[in-house]
Amino acid sequence: MAIDNKAIAENVLAAVGGKENITGAEHCMTRLRLNLADKGKLDEDAVKKVKGVIGAQWSGTQYQVIIGQNVAKVYPEFVNMAGVSAKAAIDENLDAPKEKLTPAVIGNNIMNYLSRSMVQMIPVMIAAGLFKAVTCVIGPSMLNIVTETSDAYVFFNWLYDAGFYFLPIYLGYSAAKTIGATPMLGAFLGGILIDPTLTNLAAAGERTYFSVLGMPALIKDYSQSVVPILLGVALLYVLEKFFKKHLPDVLSTIFVPFLSILIAAPLTLVALAPLGAYIGEGLGSALFSLGQHGIVVQLIGMAIIGAFWQLIVITGMHVPIILLAINQLMTVGYDPFVFVSTNASMFAVWGVAVGAFLKFKNKDEKALAGGYIVSAVLGGVTEPTLFGIILRFKRTIACMAAGGCVGALICGIAGVYYYTTGTSNILCLLAYIGDKGTPNIVFAIVGYVIALVIAAVLTYLFGFSKEDLASMEDEDLEALEG
Repeated sequence: MAIDNKAIAENVLAAVGGKENITGAEHCMTRLRLNLADKGKLDEDAVKKVKGVIGAQWSGTQYQVIIGQNVAKVYPEFVNMAGVSAKAAIDENLDAPKEKLTPAVIGNNIMNYLSRSMVQMIPVMIAAGLFKAVTCVIGPSMLNIVTETSDAYVFFNWLYDAGFYFLPIYLGYSAAKTIGATPMLGAFLGGILIDPTLTNLAAAGERTYFSVLGMPALIKDYSQSVVPILLGVALLYVLEKFFKKHLPDVLSTIFVPFLSILIAAPLTLVALAPLGAYIGEGLGSALFSLGQHGIVVQLIGMAIIGAFWQLIVITGMHVPIILLAINQLMTVGYDPFVFVSTNASMFAVWGVAVGAFLKFKNKDEKALAGGYIVSAVLGGVTEPTLFGIILRFKRTIACMAAGGCVGALICGIAGVYYYTTGTSNILCLLAYIGDKGTPNIVFAIVGYVIALVIAAVLTYLFGFSKEDLASMEDEDLEALEG
């Protein structure tokens, strides 16, 4: 059945209170994200009954309508009807919409800043990670088609390095775009952090500090770093906003960027970048010190992440953990803990979708579950399964948790390493190709297949009550499509 994206937009707009109630709208991969003027005008039951809507929830001050991968087609229809600017809505300003700055609001703004900045980096990380996988496959560690000195090996390694070495520049751009600063100035600030002048001093190791306008700045290599540029761009945003407000328009074009960088660059080099580096290293060390306290402590942590990761993602509390894992990956070149565990959880979600597909007798429900499997395994999007099955049928939460827990434990006991940021679909297995050779990816596959199978079997046997299955025959299934 063809999806009427215009009708979805029209019905959602009516259910959330009409165009007068919309102060901003944007979208991610599967969700329409709305800022509402008056929460009292929202009819949540009506939203969830809209044909093409999978589910809906509040995330901080933002109301999120889960539509699925066709949300990119619904979005332009929605903003046109709502009379809001798509470009203005996408730019995330930490002081908009205006509201009282409570700890919850501040925390939500910080989380949005981190997550939205990193999400824009995913294409670069995926591409660079796959290039690294190619070098591993064709190189001596696997097929041994080429040597480490061959042009092909050097070229693919080169592409990988270009993706991650210049991370502060890419992230500077995306962070500035997210927070409301000038994106190219954010990239400029990232370039300052990895300029050869600084990186060469760090490589030489002859000095610890150098002087920036009379202030001591730590000599450190910030290539492949994350936290330093995020802090620097936050400062850049404040400075740009100040100068735009106080400088005459005739001087703004020249002196806003000049003065902003003139102040932001020294303060970032002297204070924020070293602080960010220490925060990243300190938190990363604290997290991964679990492994230093014995295998039992590490396995407990992996079991918890494997079981509950998908629920953590729904709450939005996953961003700090991912940042720590990326810091670990950038620092030592592999992650034996977070990404290994989160992928076990991901395979468990796939297992729930498979179990539901096999269990459902209703043709429409079975078709939906089949679509969820394709969306997750090939598209890397688990939200349709999460909102269409797991949060709808609460028994499946335990099925997912059991599969993810066991899968993570198996990988942890086998000592599986995750080598590079990869995709969130079946190709994520390429991220396990590395120095430990073929056994590493074999054990990863074994652990994840077991996670999938356990979740699928438990879902099939125990995931649905008789009442759940009976209600499907009378339910308006069209409201679940999308």
